[in-house]
Amino acid sequence: MTPFDFIIREIQPEDNDALSSIIRAVLTEYKIPQKGTAYEDHATDHMYETYQNDRTAYYVVEQDGLVFGGAGISPLEGNDKNICELQKMYFLPAIRGKGIGKKLLKFCLTEAKKLGFDKCYLETMPNMQTARYLYKEFGFKKLEKPMGNTGHYSCNVWMVKNL
Repeated sequence: MTPFDFIIREIQPEDNDALSSIIRAVLTEYKIPQKGTAYEDHATDHMYETYQNDRTAYYVVEQDGLVFGGAGISPLEGNDKNICELQKMYFLPAIRGKGIGKKLLKFCLTEAKKLGFDKCYLETMPNMQTARYLYKEFGFKKLEKPMGNTGHYSCNVWMVKNL
């Protein structure tokens, strides 16, 4: 598998099952708590429906009809309307380390700008070191406390980037 074998496309209804499985598998792999994380979010089982609202977008990484991960953006709950949140960026191990995360993150940030957002916020965990490195590489700065009201009280690394 090379990065050129993969496509990034908008989420479709038939992606829901694959994405919920990927998200929960990655969270389990990293020993992330089920409570207070994406693991228990209603949206995790209804990804397509969740990202059909104004100023939301979710993209999947696919090869030969198989979904290997994805990421999305949505207005940050409980905060300024010009701040979006990078949401549910997870990948199966088979595609990690191939530059696909960089490509998808850049794609999401470009889309956030097009949708009129000024900043992008995200939440992650300390043991997701590769993801944190990627976010830092893209200019995300660590915060001392969370922004908005995501409901992810178990996530304790908060970052933001000016778009």
